[in-house]
Amino acid sequence: MQFNEDAELDTSQVSDLRGVGGRVALGGGGLGIVGLIIYFVLSQLGGGGQLPSGSGFQDVGRDQQVGSEAIKEKCRTGADANRNADCRAVAFINSIQGYWTDQFARSGRTYQPAQTNFFAGGVQTRCGNATSAVGPFYCPADAQVYIDLNFFQELRQKFGATGGPFVEGYVLSHEYGHHIQNLLGTSDRVRTRSGPKSDSVRLELQADCYAGAWANHATTIPTASGKPLITGVTQDDIAAALDAAARIGDDFIQKELGGGRIDTTQFTHGSSAQRQKWYTLGFDTGDPARCNTFDTDNLG
Repeated sequence: MQFNEDAELDTSQVSDLRGVGGRVALGGGGLGIVGLIIYFVLSQLGGGGQLPSGSGFQDVGRDQQVGSEAIKEKCRTGADANRNADCRAVAFINSIQGYWTDQFARSGRTYQPAQTNFFAGGVQTRCGNATSAVGPFYCPADAQVYIDLNFFQELRQKFGATGGPFVEGYVLSHEYGHHIQNLLGTSDRVRTRSGPKSDSVRLELQADCYAGAWANHATTIPTASGKPLITGVTQDDIAAALDAAARIGDDFIQKELGGGRIDTTQFTHGSSAQRQKWYTLGFDTGDPARCNTFDTDNLG
């Protein structure tokens, strides 16, 4: 895939919290796979998501701020996105939010944009303090997305994913799927937090489906200047996204990274096959209305 080199980027949708003196928490430690799953559930359900004591992270100054001038200066057009990873993330975020702005308008609603925060090591949110070990996440309490961009390298090295630019689009569009659920009140339907047909799994699979719907329309979403931001999505791009979805399925994580035993009662995100199924449904139909995981017994 490529970005239209002449398309303008909107860096106002991104805050760069990396570096010294910001909302980034410095220290060691990590949650591990079990902690990762627990944190995801808590943060996405608005349950606090605080890190356990002794995690090794310092408190972060709430009143400190980090400017994003560097991002603003270097990420101006699609040409910048084609050669710079930070700018590529900005471009994906612009495209994803452009898609949902249009979708909400078509249904007579007004989309409320969400900020994406780049951080390194750890970060403080209204859902609690989080380390990079939790991976990208959406915090419903402040309606913002958080991501350590090093996650994409970890996805390849630790999880064995194929990787590639469009995988980054999948991950970001999944997190924005949680923002959509927050805006529509779908997150309020979550009662059961683990199990193969739990509400938590349904929430995650729907976010995957929303990500697929965005991918279907990615080449037709214009920027403010009216030019499409993404000029092409190939079958290899979709295959890479599906590969990534499989690598973060509950069964894959439990078997390959969590000791080898698969326990479906502890599922919170869905199996690899389920995640691929719902992403594919979103991509094939391009219709978010088809992503109703809460009113079906056939999750895959």
